Amino acid sequence: MSGLAAGIRLAHFGQKVCIFERHNAPGGLNSFYSLGGRKYDVGLHAMTNYVPPGVKGTPLGKLLRQLRIEREEFALCPQKQSKISFGPRGETTLRFTNDFAVLDAEVAARFPDQADDWRKLVELVKAYDDVSLDARPLSARVVVGRHISDPLLTDMIFCPVMYYGSAQERDMEFGQFVIMFKALFLEGFARPLDGVRVIIRVLLDKFRAAGGERRMKCGVRQIIEEQGRAARLVLDDGTEITAGHVISSIGYPETMKLCAPARTAEADANTGALTFIEAISVYDRQPAEWGWGDDTIIFFNDSERFEYARSKQQVDIRSGVICLPNNFDFAGAQLPEGIFRVTCLANYDLWAHLPEEQYQAGKKRWFAEAVRSARRFLPAADDAVLAGAQLATDMFTPRTIRKFTGHLNGAIYGAPHKIRNGRTHLSNLHLCGTDQGFLGIVGAMLSGISMANYHVLQGSAGQDR
Repeated sequence: MSGLAAGIRLAHFGQKVCIFERHNAPGGLNSFYSLGGRKYDVGLHAMTNYVPPGVKGTPLGKLLRQLRIEREEFALCPQKQSKISFGPRGETTLRFTNDFAVLDAEVAARFPDQADDWRKLVELVKAYDDVSLDARPLSARVVVGRHISDPLLTDMIFCPVMYYGSAQERDMEFGQFVIMFKALFLEGFARPLDGVRVIIRVLLDKFRAAGGERRMKCGVRQIIEEQGRAARLVLDDGTEITAGHVISSIGYPETMKLCAPARTAEADANTGALTFIEAISVYDRQPAEWGWGDDTIIFFNDSERFEYARSKQQVDIRSGVICLPNNFDFAGAQLPEGIFRVTCLANYDLWAHLPEEQYQAGKKRWFAEAVRSARRFLPAADDAVLAGAQLATDMFTPRTIRKFTGHLNGAIYGAPHKIRNGRTHLSNLHLCGTDQGFLGIVGAMLSGISMANYHVLQGSAGQDR
């Protein structure tokens, strides 16, 4: 989405733009696929940064304005409510909605001795310039620790923002923490009824209308350097392309390994290790029939402390994210089938090279384990009833992520250390997307816009900044 947004922005200002996509479907880390006649979203649980119509000065408003998209085109429907549940069966819970006052009241009620310090942290987050391209990196754990002393509240705050954006184990850069805190808690969740493909379709239409060119199943094999510039791109079929500017959305280490000569040391030093599995179940009825009709997304953790790190086993089922897409407010409409998604931390190395028989056995085992773990945080439902209502299942693993996105180690959030200004060692090669550092779907699009503005359009007449 960052590449599409950059392409749209550049094409609007008369640049000749071509997007090269190795896959057969657009969207990258937030896309969809078809299986058994059904379309499954990849990545998207919710589009964060949602605000109601009329709210100004927000990331969503900025991207709509700069990409010339009418708000109605995304057809966003807000969440009902979500929660953070900690303990073996969710004994401590914080509810939140798209109204921040709900979470604020929950924290005050559950952690009364932390309420004043919590509000000071919130004020710091509101005032912090999270879009600065040259901000000095700070540890979020250190900054939050200056305000919040209760380890349980600390972990409950970090769990959602880490699961939705951290490429670092056990910590994240404070600017990234602020981006995600605002996106999840101060703004909120929404999604189109038909999922991520609605957003992709709008972006593709805008890019096409602006005169952009797109080549699918056409990856870049190598970036040839000459005199400190990206002189040529060698495509998978051997064709060579030249361009005044090259913007890469594939990730920092992945881009460095394309360079000729390859910058392997830099790539290896900044390759992420955090990856996930996701188990998806499809049912012939709405989840509300089992009492699962209130929460849109549940962030859960069953242990005394929340451990956000590469799993020591193939999958770490101690924590995760439950998504019930049926539980957005679709204004009277509803999804035709019930969907239940569970995401957990995983270990790429323990999945990457398995023989096919062992790989399939691992998928079967961990699908069941992840679902079993997640169901502890939902109202009880009869196993036989659920089994009888189940129409289909699917599961992706770190190996799937590596295959279809190209991300080394299947690292969803890319490199641990972001390149906020998008610069590389080559004067005309720039980064956008995950490893530039603006997070989430809205953040990805803003990254593409910002890098197009900053590196290519800066100083151009007529920019609608």
